[in-house]
Amino acid sequence: MTKNTAINHFMLYRDLVDQLGEAFEKRARAYDEEALFVDQNYKELKKYRFFSLLVPRELGGPGLAFAEVSFLLRKLAGYCPSTALALSMHQHLVAANVWKYKQGKGGEEILRRVGEDQLILVSTGAKDWLDSNGTLEKVEGGYLMSGSKYFASQSAVGDMLVTSAPFEDEHEGKQVFHFAIPFASEGLSLLDDWDTLGMRGTGSQTVKLNKVFIPESAIRLRRKQGEFHPVWNVVLGVAMPLIMSVYAGIAEKAFEISLDLVKSAPRSKAYTASSIGEMSNQLSQVQIMLEDMLRINNNFDFQPADEIAHKILSRKTLLAESAIEVLRQSMEVCGGLAYRKSLGLERLFRDVQAARYHPLSKRDQYAFSGSYLLRK
Repeated sequence: MTKNTAINHFMLYRDLVDQLGEAFEKRARAYDEEALFVDQNYKELKKYRFFSLLVPRELGGPGLAFAEVSFLLRKLAGYCPSTALALSMHQHLVAANVWKYKQGKGGEEILRRVGEDQLILVSTGAKDWLDSNGTLEKVEGGYLMSGSKYFASQSAVGDMLVTSAPFEDEHEGKQVFHFAIPFASEGLSLLDDWDTLGMRGTGSQTVKLNKVFIPESAIRLRRKQGEFHPVWNVVLGVAMPLIMSVYAGIAEKAFEISLDLVKSAPRSKAYTASSIGEMSNQLSQVQIMLEDMLRINNNFDFQPADEIAHKILSRKTLLAESAIEVLRQSMEVCGGLAYRKSLGLERLFRDVQAARYHPLSKRDQYAFSGSYLLRK
């Protein structure tokens, strides 16, 4: 395919987001109020093959650039944040495999499956981080895993669970094993426990594993428990820009709603113009931080140095705080009308709060970056 064909793919999906987004926006309130997974939205995304956006063309996908997918997630978030966030969780796992594929380090098999079958990948990395949780019992041919994995977004419709668990080896000591297993595995079940402040349509309930067999061949990485491994530089380098694209989209939508309301109001407060200007500055910080995260990613062209994690995580904190501040200011600017669900700001205000809980939280990020800078 020519470069122009690739550009047309992006334009096609950009237009599709607007076409599908109108229906997504109409359903968003009901999904939120009933805390139901955005199932119909996901069916439409699968129909139009959104789950393979990042898969290279030679492996069966449209091969969109990293920044293009970020843009689509950002745009989608303006219609339904829960749909955008759930999709970003799948996309960042695909992105990690695209990075591996481009580096000649594997990833081809899973990318082909996503390209051909629109396989939905579910991550548990946010809560696992360095220590992970659960247990692994050594048996013939592999291990039996038991444990609970929280905040597993889109687990309601997941095909593959990408997760990890600790294991104490008699020779190597305490380790963490990383692997992927089918949701259809015997002993894997979902709890009905996703009832939250915001992002209520993401289907992020707990995945329960009871002696699920993990074949030895499924283990993709073994690392020391509690220690930072270079794999996190890759994960953070591809995950955070995509995930935070969603919160950038929420902030942009809130600013749009606020500006439109103020412009249409017959009267405004003396400080309204100043408030809009202040909110615009906060939104600019959101956008600048996201743009810089995309620059660091450089369309998958980066090496897994610790500096990547430090820079990405610090920008994630700044973006999250500014996005949350945009929503606070938008509620203030719009006054009592913002308290009504009909305006849409109330739900966006609740949804944006989740930005602070993606790894790393602010204080953990401060400690991580400080430790990196002190040993540099």
